[in-house]
Amino acid sequence: MISPASLSPTEAAARLEEFTVIDVRAPGEYASGHVPGALNIPLDRLTEAVPAVKSASARGSLLVVCASGVRSTRACEILADADIDAATLTGGTSAWEGEGHGLDRPVGARTTWPMERQVRLAAGSLVVAGLLAGRRFPAARWLSAGIGAGLVYSAVSNTCGMAAALSKLPYNRAPHSAAGLDATLDALQG
Repeated sequence: MISPASLSPTEAAARLEEFTVIDVRAPGEYASGHVPGALNIPLDRLTEAVPAVKSASARGSLLVVCASGVRSTRACEILADADIDAATLTGGTSAWEGEGHGLDRPVGARTTWPMERQVRLAAGSLVVAGLLAGRRFPAARWLSAGIGAGLVYSAVSNTCGMAAALSKLPYNRAPHSAAGLDATLDALQG
């Protein structure tokens, strides 16, 4: 598969009005700050949004964004499989903000950690817990082994089951006042 086109934050900012921007982070991450004008379609819901995204792509270019560029690259691959061209933002919202471009933050939105950081905390904590419990109960070391194997699989497959599970937690969901996926899909349909 061909890698999706990527734009630096400076390139994307200069052409931002040309794009329909899709943020594929969890709703809680999106609510804590996103590229101006971005619409939120979590990566785990992207396949059901393909018809609406295809409609939007017929009207103009798509830019897909996440926290670091990993999930947006995966999203571009999913869209490419559906014959939809999209570019990814190199370095994601972290690089965007790091280069001095502003993020939209809804009033009253709480800040959540980026998903990659949440995964590192959860995986590291589970490995340490397995090793500590393994001092008393040797079989508990299998927890650490399982997490390690999951991380290897995650790297090889470029997917993350732990991120999918963490995205379901209440603090990673959109605030009650935020528009849901249906509203986003309606906006994409034009």
